[in-house]
Amino acid sequence: TSIPNNFKLSQPYPNPFNPIATVEYVLQNNSEIVLSVYDIQGRLITYLAKGYKSAGYYQTIWDGSQYSSGSYFIRLRAYESQHRLQFSKMQKIILVK
Repeated sequence: TSIPNNFKLSQPYPNPFNPIATVEYVLQNNSEIVLSVYDIQGRLITYLAKGYKSAGYYQTIWDGSQYSSGSYFIRLRAYESQHRLQFSKMQKIILVK
């Protein structure tokens, strides 16, 4: 697999979802990442991925079965080795039960 040219957080799918959503993201270079879910009030709900990742293409699943219906936000932050933010993006997702 080739090394990507940029960072990316794709729109989670399906959206709206019940109860499983797939989240895809791309890392341009080796990074310390935090992939997290927040509720509409900005409270942290859960982490989908956290820690050191090599450059490449990734996919993770969010199982929302234990959460109530509503709007949520998935945020990806990637940090370089000096702990400086390289990338940050947020995507809205809707859980419908």
